[in-house]
Amino acid sequence: MHVAITGASVGIGEALARAFAAKGAVLSLVARRKERLDAIARELSGRAFLHQADLSVPERATDWIAPAEAELGPIDVLVNNAGVQHIEPTELAAVDAGEMLLRLNVLTPLRLTRAVLPGMMARGSGAIVDIASLAAITPMPGMYYYNASKGALANASEGLRGELRGTGVHVVTVYPGPVDTDMGRKGYEKYEPTFTSKLSPVGTADELARLVVRAVERKKARVVYPRSYGVTLLFPRIARWVTSRFSPPIKRLPG
Repeated sequence: MHVAITGASVGIGEALARAFAAKGAVLSLVARRKERLDAIARELSGRAFLHQADLSVPERATDWIAPAEAELGPIDVLVNNAGVQHIEPTELAAVDAGEMLLRLNVLTPLRLTRAVLPGMMARGSGAIVDIASLAAITPMPGMYYYNASKGALANASEGLRGELRGTGVHVVTVYPGPVDTDMGRKGYEKYEPTFTSKLSPVGTADELARLVVRAVERKKARVVYPRSYGVTLLFPRIARWVTSRFSPPIKRLPG
């Protein structure tokens, strides 16, 4: 099984690489940090194709697919994981940085999916895994561009699953909540500490990766993690009210 993972050098992407490798998959790992990809590949037992790329340029985002498939065969599982998160008062947000986020978080995964989908459909098998966010269901204050990007990716993912029913190609939409990664920790630092925020469950990248691998194997429609946040799918209006009402305030720089 050939699994391609974007944003594979750290955090959730690195955990996914290790989890799929443990199942015997061959891997295509794509990220900006080549030295991290090299280090991860040395620790994995299976074959790996490594590609350094800035995926915030959608027009070049698919350049690695042809050489990866030439080396490892057709991509069986595409994991759209690469992404960035900005947390800031919206009126102070840098427009150029926000639009770069949208290119990386939305346009690139859509372009990658479009590139591998015809081959999967012709073979009658394959899986697309989209790492969205609970922010797609319960948008967080201070994440104006991020909320928009994950809402777009999640809706595209959910719609594609229905479209592909009966083709043999499966789509898994992943909704991570707070996960203990570098990105997650930096995100927490942008908010004022409150009693409510300290009660929020926080998961691990390794456990999320395990659940994603199982969802691919069992053809599950979606993963919500930590699992206690599953209620947000059942009662999104209530979850959005709670998020809006009890989210901690964003730290503001002096002046």
